[in-house]
Amino acid sequence: MESGPLISIGLPISLFIIMIGIGMTLTARDFHQVTVKPTGLIIGTLTQILIMPLAAFALAWALQLSPAMAVGLVIIAACPGGTTSNLFTLLARGNVALSIVLTVSASLITIMSLPFFANYALRTYYDTQQEIVLPFLKTVVMLSVIVLLPVATGMAIKAMKPALAARAESIVSIFGAVVMGVLIVAVIYGIRDRFVDLLIQSGPAAIALNVLGIGLGLLCARLAGLTKREGLAVATELGIKNGTLGLMVTLTLMQSSEMSVPSAIYGVIMFPIGFLLAAYGRRIVGKDNAEESVTDKAQTVNGI
Repeated sequence: MESGPLISIGLPISLFIIMIGIGMTLTARDFHQVTVKPTGLIIGTLTQILIMPLAAFALAWALQLSPAMAVGLVIIAACPGGTTSNLFTLLARGNVALSIVLTVSASLITIMSLPFFANYALRTYYDTQQEIVLPFLKTVVMLSVIVLLPVATGMAIKAMKPALAARAESIVSIFGAVVMGVLIVAVIYGIRDRFVDLLIQSGPAAIALNVLGIGLGLLCARLAGLTKREGLAVATELGIKNGTLGLMVTLTLMQSSEMSVPSAIYGVIMFPIGFLLAAYGRRIVGKDNAEESVTDKAQTVNGI
């Protein structure tokens, strides 16, 4: 797939609008609430930025992926969560404020970490003589423009016109889902002759990365002593990625339809797995609430 105007211009603009949507969910108070107890923020950010890309390298080695599939898997693993992760955290009854701040913090750090891991993957899986490289400075500048500026814009809109932000937030979320769907269809069409083979190569890896991310999130949160609601937020952030960003990097900056396949497939499979996580979260959080209610009633009776 060549990088035509739809990809080279339309995709960054679309991602800019989506990031404004993230900004419109944020207030300064959200940052304050999480920084008072920063354990969840620290655990969630470290696992997103560092552990997930390393897990992708391990999966690429274990599954013997082709160079393009391996690089693509590392790129989607290095992407932060997106607005969808906040929605799934809400459905799972997780800590939404933590989820939102994790999305923003990881998105900001991704400006530097994503080019680093992408270039390391290129050096690892391709012959160093090949002219395949992700321009670091160009990538940092582009990610800054489509992350920092729109998030700040969204926050300003919410601060000045909260009613408008509340109405626009849902529209932006729907727009993001539509953009992702169009991109996935475009990617599949562009590689339609080889899609089945590439799906066989990258499908198991994408599913494994998704499940592994969720499992790591729940495990790390438990080891760190976080609440179940905080653990669900961390797990959702690790499992529900900003696939649009992964597609932008592979299609716009790398101009590689093959490298975009893991992001496209991940963008599809993360939804059913995310709904399973939401069902699990509603069960365990609901059970805890019921137990707390019984305990409170028992204490009241004993007090009488």
